[in-house]
Amino acid sequence: MKNIKTMLKAPVALAATCALALGLAACGGAPAADGSGAGSAPAAADSGSMTLEEGTITFATSPDYPPFENLVDGEYVGLDMDLGRAIAEELGLECEYTNIDFDGIVPAIVAGGQADAGLSGISVTPEREEEVDFSTPYYIDNQAVAVMNSNTELTEENAAEALNSDTVTIAVQSGSTGADFAGENFPNAKIVTFPNFTDAFAAVQAGQADAVCGNLAVVQQMLSGAYTDQHTILTSATGEEYAIAVSKDNPELLEAINGAIETLQEDGTLDSLIAANMG
Repeated sequence: MKNIKTMLKAPVALAATCALALGLAACGGAPAADGSGAGSAPAAADSGSMTLEEGTITFATSPDYPPFENLVDGEYVGLDMDLGRAIAEELGLECEYTNIDFDGIVPAIVAGGQADAGLSGISVTPEREEEVDFSTPYYIDNQAVAVMNSNTELTEENAAEALNSDTVTIAVQSGSTGADFAGENFPNAKIVTFPNFTDAFAAVQAGQADAVCGNLAVVQQMLSGAYTDQHTILTSATGEEYAIAVSKDNPELLEAINGAIETLQEDGTLDSLIAANMG
């Protein structure tokens, strides 16, 4: 990986690096990595201890969830991908992504060694909060169910009742809140899981499932792109908060990320990223 200047940018990461330096001398006043004098941002040694590789922050992601994350011609695109790069820039770090199936992201952050944080349209849930810490939320989403346009048996008028049948198969992404929502609201239906959300949509198109359930923003993106032959028959205002997952053993990194998000919210960058990706 390319190594860049590892000094955290002040003042965004100042609080985080001060916390990191507990038990040491005051966090201000040490010479910076570029040799400048007192009052500069904390040096590379501090930032490196918060991340697996000094000077780089690595996010685990499952890039099959547009408009949040996707791979287009080998490039990571989407709201989460832009947000990760913006956070890295605020912290004076280089941004890297590593691909992990969605249901493996939280376990990977808990285990350590693969990524510094999880950034992949991850909804905050009580179960996940037991395993990892979450950053300040950056987006709120709901749930939706879509079916083929040719499906006349499942409609907007009867969806709530008709989906809850043992004759109905619902495709979901493994480990997602869409899987939880389908299981809780349609317990009689057969729930089929796929590692990628795009595979769940493809299953409906191939006749392997009757419906697909997932977060509304992603369903809408899929329907406007590769799956125009499907449509939404049900939405639910679940108000799920998307946030970045960080190891409970790395509070310094969590504080740094939260500081960066706060700056991006205050200066309008986050709103711009949302508008650019959700339009």
